[in-house]
Amino acid sequence: MMEGEKGGLQFRLGEFEGPLELLLFLISKHKLDIRDIEISVLLEQYLDYIGQMQSADLEVASEFLEMAARLVYIKTVSLLPKPEEGEKLKEELQGQLLEYSLCRQVAGELSGMYLGNRVLVRSPAQMQISLSYQGIHSPAELLAAYRQAAGKAMRRLPPPAAAFSGIVSRRFVSVTSKIVFILKKLYRTGQVGYEEFFKASDRSELVATFLAMLELMKSRRITVSEDNTIVYFNRREQAAGEEA
Repeated sequence: MMEGEKGGLQFRLGEFEGPLELLLFLISKHKLDIRDIEISVLLEQYLDYIGQMQSADLEVASEFLEMAARLVYIKTVSLLPKPEEGEKLKEELQGQLLEYSLCRQVAGELSGMYLGNRVLVRSPAQMQISLSYQGIHSPAELLAAYRQAAGKAMRRLPPPAAAFSGIVSRRFVSVTSKIVFILKKLYRTGQVGYEEFFKASDRSELVATFLAMLELMKSRRITVSEDNTIVYFNRREQAAGEEA
């Protein structure tokens, strides 16, 4: 005897927790058809089992005795001239047995999946793989996807010739030409202000002039005085020789 979930008392008859479980055992043992039960055979086996329990001085729960009375009533009604009620009660009992059998089967499967702490696991389900695309999209979504794909493709292409027009059209000024220009200007006067060489507006010419000036300073042909005046070494040496 043990206390149930709702506070009542539940009895266990032998190894069966309820009359439906006992009926399923008897149906399986005597190979009866659960969908077309022979009530007379089932009743005989059920009463025999109850009698064995009582003869062993075991207390039989009231629900087992109630099922015995139910089976007797179904058999009695079935013997009447109009057995429709008996068939209806028989079908009701068969439905309960089928439902209880299914619940036991599911409970058995779940017990193998139980890990404790109310956690259930199952085997990976087999998924059918379809190689055809099943998605359905609106025209707006398709247009947006096309534009995105086309934009990525355009970024992989080399830039058009128009992108280089601003570079190609500009005049290229070499560093060598600006070295010659600086030396000629300094040779005449010997020294020139630093700003005089950077009056041009063309960027290429300004860069070439600056690089030419660095190259001349590196080779010690010119120098920059403290007042930002470019001095030509050879011219200064020549002037010093003349004074001597």
